[in-house]
Amino acid sequence: MSHRNAALTPRHRLKVARLVVDFGCPISEVAARFQVSWPTVKRWVDRYLAGESMQDRSSRPRTSPNKTPKQVTKRCVSLRMRLREGPVQLAARLDIAPSTVHRILSTARLNRLSYVDRATGEPVRRYEHSHPGSLVHVDVKKLGNIPDGGGWRYVGRLQGERNRAATPGKPKNKWHNPRLGYA
Repeated sequence: MSHRNAALTPRHRLKVARLVVDFGCPISEVAARFQVSWPTVKRWVDRYLAGESMQDRSSRPRTSPNKTPKQVTKRCVSLRMRLREGPVQLAARLDIAPSTVHRILSTARLNRLSYVDRATGEPVRRYEHSHPGSLVHVDVKKLGNIPDGGGWRYVGRLQGERNRAATPGKPKNKWHNPRLGYA
């Protein structure tokens, strides 16, 4: 996207078209003034006269006459899920090119057999988020089970053992001693 004062923005295209249509300036002079070719100025003038927008148009074609029919696409996907065959085998069954089958399967996210559940043949459904930041993030931290009164590193081995034995409410192991390790 260009900045708002660039020479080729929709606002300047409208200025170019108005100079030619409303003020009668020659197309070649307007093209030289705005440093564009005269066919470009002519295109913008024709759009202005037709009442069309001066915005950038998509380069995507309006129609695709050679597009694969929906019936073939549906049949290709259903055969993939039912038979779990590759593009070459499916292309032979459907009488179309393997590259076309691969494109259909890629669009349907079935191009790899690992994307299909082996038991049911259905596409694997992954947990996806509707928008960024919707995942709940949980941090886990290990905390040492320190007995009341301090552990052996702080108060020494003898007092640490006494504190550990006298600490109430701590989980016990199978020998009825306070559980060591982390919480």
